[in-house]
Amino acid sequence: MNRIPLLLCCFLSATSLLQSQQNRYPWLEVSPKTMVSTRVGDIPVVDFSGLQPLLEQDGPGIHVINFWATWCAPCIKELPHFESLREDFADRGVKVTLVSLDMPAFWEKRLPAFIEKRGIESPVVVLDDPRQNDWIPRVSPQWSGAIPATLIYDHERREFYEQSFDGPQLEAVINSFLND
Repeated sequence: MNRIPLLLCCFLSATSLLQSQQNRYPWLEVSPKTMVSTRVGDIPVVDFSGLQPLLEQDGPGIHVINFWATWCAPCIKELPHFESLREDFADRGVKVTLVSLDMPAFWEKRLPAFIEKRGIESPVVVLDDPRQNDWIPRVSPQWSGAIPATLIYDHERREFYEQSFDGPQLEAVINSFLND
């Protein structure tokens, strides 16, 4: 008899977690390889096939996908601009997702601490796929593999940037999408 409330509690907890992931990662069609726990929520770890739906979403909105890592100084410098973009343009359909390319040794301690310390609220996903030579050109044939790198697209246009952004540059690109 005591098992029923426990099972119900576990079921409701799992259902709540699944719903939270679907809200934060609606493009995620497969189960992640694993999850990295942070105070702000769990971060899915996926291979490229798990990430690919994010790069090909249909429908309204502008999708901003930034590839970065905690060990990349130019990436760290530009992250606040992506956070500002998420805050300032969300009501205009701009969706920011940060794709961490951190190594597995960084997932459990360094990545969660980094996200929490900097107050990152954009959805973060870890790409764990050692076949870089296969997936890099599928993100963009222009990409050498260097980071930071950013893919911005909507239903009519797709642009790839292998560069760092400052705030005004990033806003100018987004405004060009909004004004098309």
